[in-house]
Amino acid sequence: MRRRRSLDVDNGDAGEVNLTPMLDVVFIMLIFFIVTTSFIKESGIEIQRPESSAASPQPDAQVMVAITPEGAVWVGGQPVDAHRVGEEVAALVSGEGGAVIQADREATTGLLIEVMDRIRQAGVEQVAVATTRRAP
Repeated sequence: MRRRRSLDVDNGDAGEVNLTPMLDVVFIMLIFFIVTTSFIKESGIEIQRPESSAASPQPDAQVMVAITPEGAVWVGGQPVDAHRVGEEVAALVSGEGGAVIQADREATTGLLIEVMDRIRQAGVEQVAVATTRRAP
């Protein structure tokens, strides 16, 4: 009788699922996704982008620079003087990353070109202008 009871108890333990290996795999996947994610620093304000039929995605952008219709320049959610925008962007960009300028459609072209020049003079080679893809 004792043997049957001990066998019944052993069979009950064998039916349980060990979740430890599954939790280990999930934890390792979480670490992998955190490490491989690239973070983009948003500009901090809402911009109405101009439309373009030749717009293409820019996957390597790290910093977003916004230019408002009033001529204010924002980097990383903070207003920045147009003369210092290159230094601010260069401090935020690491390695081969770049910057994307979100200029409002009402912003002046002269300010956009000045901001692009200052960013490039600060050593950031990849500078793009954000647009909205126009429907064909």
